[in-house]
Amino acid sequence: MADTEQARASAPEAAAAAAAVLDALNATDANGTEALNATAKFVASPEGTALAYGSLVFMALLPIFFGALRSVHCSKSKNASDMPETITSRDAARFPIIASCTLFGLYLFFKVFSQEYINLLLSVYFFGLGVLALSHTMSPLMSRIFPDSFSNKQFQLLFTQGSEETKEEIVNYEFDTKNLVCLLISTVVGVWYLLKKHWIANNLFGLAFALNGVELLHLNNVSTGCILLGGLFVYDVFWVFGTNVMVTVARSFEAPIKLVFPQDLLERGLDASNFAMLGLGDIVIPGIFIALLLRFDVSLKKNSRTYFYSSFLAYIFGLGLTIFVMHTFKHAQPALLYLVPACVGFPVVVALIRGELTELFSSRFL
Repeated sequence: MADTEQARASAPEAAAAAAAVLDALNATDANGTEALNATAKFVASPEGTALAYGSLVFMALLPIFFGALRSVHCSKSKNASDMPETITSRDAARFPIIASCTLFGLYLFFKVFSQEYINLLLSVYFFGLGVLALSHTMSPLMSRIFPDSFSNKQFQLLFTQGSEETKEEIVNYEFDTKNLVCLLISTVVGVWYLLKKHWIANNLFGLAFALNGVELLHLNNVSTGCILLGGLFVYDVFWVFGTNVMVTVARSFEAPIKLVFPQDLLERGLDASNFAMLGLGDIVIPGIFIALLLRFDVSLKKNSRTYFYSSFLAYIFGLGLTIFVMHTFKHAQPALLYLVPACVGFPVVVALIRGELTELFSSRFL
């Protein structure tokens, strides 16, 4: 769509921030109540807990499934503005280090500076990213909603520098009336989030970030995906079990880089305030690997989606296992500890059964 160029800039940043700051369920205390909640301890009912975590799992699957489908279209696009950001093996190897530095930097910032002012700056920053990401997410839907008779005018925003002989484009942004409608709706959601910090507005931005990340961040091959997931596996385990840095940042960080759902919704309705949480890093990171396997399925030209569905089911299994272990041992869990072996192991087993293991790891595609 016409707003892809700006959304491309927002999605990788949002995905990196999510992976660097927060992973699934890491800020959840022993009673299943989200640690960011500063009210009195609330013991959730079994029904409320089941509803909350069931909703989180369902919301996590949406950007992975639809982001993977959109990544196939994105990889086939001939338009330069629709080209995805490609993650190479070198990028994958450096990512856990960059994420660790970002996480520890935020930890030091919250220790030195006022939490209120830092979160104010982060709110404004993620407001801009969220509006662009949500607008990009909504664009295909709007194209289907508007009738063919709708007058869809084309616009272009062009900034150049230099004279006629050495003129260089700084910004060349094309958009239409439908994009403006998407931008207006997204801005309303953004203002709602800024003013109220409502959990529904948070989730709308979070889902948009996650879908953009899965769609626009492409691994170039399965080996690169294994390097990325393996590195973040170690990152996740270290920062959760080895230090209090991640939990401290999670308690201080106020930004739509997580999905939340109230465990007291049945008792308090939309004004509920005791949240279960799922970090976007535990959606985007496995999601871009699952999207890669869908593109691998497409490249085989066998009219089959075996690798995609096996990894998708593996994600559901891994996330469910994370929640089960957390509630069994009453301790925060690094979700990638369970998601990485599941998402990598299931497709590898499928490849061994089908005799395609070499092809799986040797193929290079976007």
